[in-house]
Amino acid sequence: MAEPIEFKRVGEGNLRAQVYQQVRLTIQRGELAPGQKLVDVDIAAQLGISRMPVRDALMQLVHEGYLVGTTRGFTLPTLTATDIADIFEVRRLLEPRAAAHAARTLDATGLNTLAAALQEAEAAAAAGDAALFFQANSAFRNCWLGAVENDRLSQTIARFADHVLVVRLKTLSHQPTQAVIVAGMRAIYKAFAKRDAVAAYDRMTHFIQNAEERFMKLSPPLQQFDDEAASIPRQGKS
Repeated sequence: MAEPIEFKRVGEGNLRAQVYQQVRLTIQRGELAPGQKLVDVDIAAQLGISRMPVRDALMQLVHEGYLVGTTRGFTLPTLTATDIADIFEVRRLLEPRAAAHAARTLDATGLNTLAAALQEAEAAAAAGDAALFFQANSAFRNCWLGAVENDRLSQTIARFADHVLVVRLKTLSHQPTQAVIVAGMRAIYKAFAKRDAVAAYDRMTHFIQNAEERFMKLSPPLQQFDDEAASIPRQGKS
């Protein structure tokens, strides 16, 4: 049974924004288990606020693809192999370009943060610590994305990357996959350190391709489900 999730009120501020940020971080950290429900009235009771700002925040997360609404609350979406392939296609189109931009704009502080995240990922892979590995991988991505000056581009990438990371959590304990990811992170870091936009574009392209291949290889039930769904005739389709 999944652990209950605790939400805390932080000052007065914008209550909808507070709920949005806390729930999104919960999803990004893998703390919301598949099938686990978030109920607006329960979250509102925890925070001591009305239901409306909580519901508004949850509906925004539904709109952004993080959650789906059910009759008894909100939960993570169930992604098919086609959904995941579509998300990776978007990432292949956007992330290499963004990485090229970041290679030109990352400052010394950003490079140090990337180096620290890379070291943490290497240590986590060596120790077989999937939770720490996930955190290091996310820190690495968030750092270089933060250097992208086009906010709409970086926000779109972060959203789609989060959608796949939620599902990929189960693969991160697989040590051969960790080795592939660390090698990709190392290559990307070297391109950033050299301020080489062309190399950053190329390394990020390979990184995403490898990530998709590893994920699909380790998720045969998704592929089987998608194949079965594709074999069912759809109404209105010729």
